[in-house]
Amino acid sequence: MNAIEVKSLRKVYSSGIRQKEVVALQSLDLTVDPGVIYGLLGPNGAGKTTLIKILLGITHKTLGEANILGEDISNYQIRKKVGYLAENHKYPPFMKGEEILHFFAQLGGYDKPDLDQRINDLLKLVDMEKWRKTKLKNYSKGMLQRIGLAQALVNDPELVFLDEPTDGVDPLGRKEIRDIIKRMKDDGKTVFLNSHLLSEVELICDRVAVLNKGELITEGTVGELTSDNDEYKITLDSPLEEEFKQKATGSFAGLKCNRTKIIFSTKDSSELNSLIDLIRREEKQIMEITKQKRTLEDSFLEIITGKEGKNGDV
Repeated sequence: MNAIEVKSLRKVYSSGIRQKEVVALQSLDLTVDPGVIYGLLGPNGAGKTTLIKILLGITHKTLGEANILGEDISNYQIRKKVGYLAENHKYPPFMKGEEILHFFAQLGGYDKPDLDQRINDLLKLVDMEKWRKTKLKNYSKGMLQRIGLAQALVNDPELVFLDEPTDGVDPLGRKEIRDIIKRMKDDGKTVFLNSHLLSEVELICDRVAVLNKGELITEGTVGELTSDNDEYKITLDSPLEEEFKQKATGSFAGLKCNRTKIIFSTKDSSELNSLIDLIRREEKQIMEITKQKRTLEDSFLEIITGKEGKNGDV
């Protein structure tokens, strides 16, 4: 059973007096396995929020199929097994931390007798025990995000949707929230994560999908999305002469020279060793060789700009 399964999903909004159609999702196919942390990426207007709202039953699809935890999304009972942390969530400021968890547990139909103990455990998990009786109006942004995470877990869901869970949180807080999300996975939960912080997604997600203009552009593991090129930076102890630069660039494709540094892109280790041999024959002193890591942000920008370039849109 897949945690999420979407087939040929299409969503069209009508706007304005003339009812102009805006296509938010078009023929989207997506599958999320159970027990993974799945990242959803895309620029503003890509359709990410629309997809989450359809899966949660907040808005309705135009065409296609959508299932969560093996059930069609039209079955509202399945939402008892789903947790959700919205972006820029707003809670009544006069309520206390523990009160908001009781409120959402009752709202979600959690009727097990261990509710008080569960709330205690969740407050401990998100490190908010000390502020359980503090009113939310006195919470910082990071504290509100922590209580939001606890709220998303209060009904012990199998599938958790997190929309920008580390937004506005300091680096230490982001690290702690990442650890909480990893705990969710360790507990067997599936996490569907939407974030603009690509460095966070790269650190935590098992698989990633990239949406643009309502289409699924690519999908795979972080390693698969960032492994297109092997690039090496070779640092020398002295500036390179023009003669050496011409010899090196003429002998090796994908090589660039910049004063005391050589940047070389290759997937063939023998080519890298041949370049090192050339440098030694020229009696150059190598100070450092480092493999440059291609980040998820590098891949994301290349994917999006490449796709937009094909469509002629900027």
